[in-house]
Amino acid sequence: MASFTQTVQNIFKIEDLRYKILFTLGILVVVRIGAFITLPGIDFAALESSNSTQSSNTLFGLFDMFVGGAFSNAAIFALGIMPYITSSIIFQLLGIVVPQIQKMQKEGEEGRRKINQWTRMATVPICMLQSWGFAVKLNAQHTSSGMPVVPDGGVLFFISTIFVLTAGVIFMMWLGEQITEKGIGNGISLIIAIGIMARLPSALWQEWNLIAVGSRSWVIELILLALLVGIIAAVILVTQGARRIPVQYARRQVGRKVYGGTTQYIPLRVNTAGVMPIIFAQALIFIPNTVLSFFPNSPSMMYLAKMFSESSFVYAFFYAILIIFFTYFYTAIVFNPQEISDNMKKQGGFIPGIRPGKPTSEYIERILTLITLPGSFFLAIVAILPTFLMNIFSVTSSFASFFGGTSLLIIVGVALDTLQQVESQLLMRHYDGFMKSGRIRGRVGVGGF
Repeated sequence: MASFTQTVQNIFKIEDLRYKILFTLGILVVVRIGAFITLPGIDFAALESSNSTQSSNTLFGLFDMFVGGAFSNAAIFALGIMPYITSSIIFQLLGIVVPQIQKMQKEGEEGRRKINQWTRMATVPICMLQSWGFAVKLNAQHTSSGMPVVPDGGVLFFISTIFVLTAGVIFMMWLGEQITEKGIGNGISLIIAIGIMARLPSALWQEWNLIAVGSRSWVIELILLALLVGIIAAVILVTQGARRIPVQYARRQVGRKVYGGTTQYIPLRVNTAGVMPIIFAQALIFIPNTVLSFFPNSPSMMYLAKMFSESSFVYAFFYAILIIFFTYFYTAIVFNPQEISDNMKKQGGFIPGIRPGKPTSEYIERILTLITLPGSFFLAIVAILPTFLMNIFSVTSSFASFFGGTSLLIIVGVALDTLQQVESQLLMRHYDGFMKSGRIRGRVGVGGF
């Protein structure tokens, strides 16, 4: 504990690092303020009343989680940074099938700069389309008594909503870039993580109220907190876990200098795909409830909606199957053993005991397949844990979401990345970092935000 306290003190001794942390906190405060400024033309009282009758177990609920409640608040940051994330994923997938983009990905910094520029440009039409859809949703939203959320849903409301929401996304993109350039880094990731963590105080307050009214005992609450700590430790362990494949580089002489003759390692992560399989699976598993929510007066539709609710074991089963599938699918997209094998061959590297070329790529692919299996099962278990907690311990859905799924994985991943950035700054200035026995490793630059 003393070592941790000393490390925190060292952080604020370094003027540059202190400025970066305070600058980052200031921008995150701006992001949270924007999540509570309602769009023009909205009756906020009617909006709150209509939100109380809507389920969070839909695509809208998933989206609202990523933007920290700004979506349900109909705020100017209602779309968050998600259109930019959508654009980034589209270009990442296009890099697999479009030769021109694939070539640019291999051009180094210049190619990445062009792709980033295209990603920002593609974000604008995505914003406009999503803004129009959001305006349509608000215009059709009513309270249980029939009061409209938008009293005057004319053309002016649609134009202003599209303009304000698109400007809000562009502004958030700029804020994320400022954190990356002038703050502690990982701007986009921090904006998403702070939106998810914004729901934690409310979830803890609900738990406290359950204890206060006698619905939950202190013993059960302590067990839940201990379980939460254990789950976080397991997620960190798997996030950091990797199989290191040794690569030997042959010696070669250029002039009087001798290069090579060293052994390096290719780290194959247990969870190469990161949080993306859970996001894809969650988006698909929420589609039935999103569609069924449009038929609130049909008994058969409501029965199906109950089957696919977050507390249902049917939901948990299909959710787990989808996560396992998408883990392999996304890993196959983002990790190319053939490309790694070709690069090793060009640089005179080889895996001891394995011939260069096709045998090397087949060996890497076989190892990757083997370590992805436990990784996919772990992701599935973490994702469905909230369902079991809601059924066994009657945990509220808002608090249960922090025991697994997208929320936990994003928060842990971003925390590891941020700690790595801070520790690098400390070690660069000859201060002790957070870890005495080794460096903190961030996530792979794939699959995580």
